[in-house]
Amino acid sequence: MSVKAKATGKIFAIIRIRGRPGFPYWVQDTLKMLRLHKPQHAVLYKDTDSLRGMLQKAKDLITWGEIDAPTLALLLKKRGRLTGNKRLTEEYIKQNTKYSSFEELAEAIVKGEASIKDVPGLKPVFRLHPPRKGYKDVKHHVNEGGDLGYRGEKINDLLKQMA
Repeated sequence: MSVKAKATGKIFAIIRIRGRPGFPYWVQDTLKMLRLHKPQHAVLYKDTDSLRGMLQKAKDLITWGEIDAPTLALLLKKRGRLTGNKRLTEEYIKQNTKYSSFEELAEAIVKGEASIKDVPGLKPVFRLHPPRKGYKDVKHHVNEGGDLGYRGEKINDLLKQMA
């Protein structure tokens, strides 16, 4: 019997903040499945029940929230990489997709009409800088004044600091 995960239509941006080893194997395995191998790496996933379970397992190492189209366009423009570590350009998007700009592609991804996989050769992991002016606290959750866990729309502010 297969259980189908329910999608809500939201796109989560997930960022790994902490990088120390020594966490249980199931947490490390979850991070591998999410492609979050190093700190300051970010990925995009559609919100599903199975993803939420994975996020809860790794909540002591990551932060996540709903990304908006302007922030995603900025992330694609500054941190989007193709195979061979080449920058993603608007010319490449025009030639290889039905979209003509970063903004159009970002809007389609946020609406659920497209995904990162629709751009051939685009790497699914965004390698970011540490945030300008630093983290608040990497040992406590957002509701305790730190940086870990679910932060909702405020993930966009963090991504802009890290892009």
